[in-house]
Amino acid sequence: MTDTHDTGHPNDADAVPPLVTARLLLHPLTAAEARRVTESAPAPGDRWAEGYPAPGDIAGTGNFLRGVAERGDPGVWRAYEIRQPADGLAVGGIGFHGPPDADGVVTIGYGLVPAVRGRGYASESLRALIARAREAGATAVRGDADLDNVASQRVMEAAGMAYEGEDERVRDYRVVFTDRG
Repeated sequence: MTDTHDTGHPNDADAVPPLVTARLLLHPLTAAEARRVTESAPAPGDRWAEGYPAPGDIAGTGNFLRGVAERGDPGVWRAYEIRQPADGLAVGGIGFHGPPDADGVVTIGYGLVPAVRGRGYASESLRALIARAREAGATAVRGDADLDNVASQRVMEAAGMAYEGEDERVRDYRVVFTDRG
């Protein structure tokens, strides 16, 4: 089903398959679902863990909705909800900040509710998202973490991203797909 919502652009999330990992389901958000996350207003069927959505989820889905309004549906380059498959409970969010740039580089972001941190869910989700980027033709995936956010830095390292440098605020990480042009 195509959702044309209030921007007039079709939303093809139904055509984007979810990412399934050993323990998680990364559900591609439709514009309507993203709007509910942005507004922190779950529909009756939504299953959200305590603490979801966090400010990062709200910012990420807001960026996703702006991109849909400006460029139409982004296909795989979208926001995803991290869910526990057994109960469908949303425990975080992960996604691309938009489609790849002119060099084929795509930027990612992610977050989990406090109750499930420390279980390896973030790195498991990030590995799946990196694989999707590679399959979809990106040349590299980049991300950053605040200097004092060692846990997020470890997530990117565990997912195969290499430290690239830092400024006064963040540490930058990247994985380059060397088999690309």
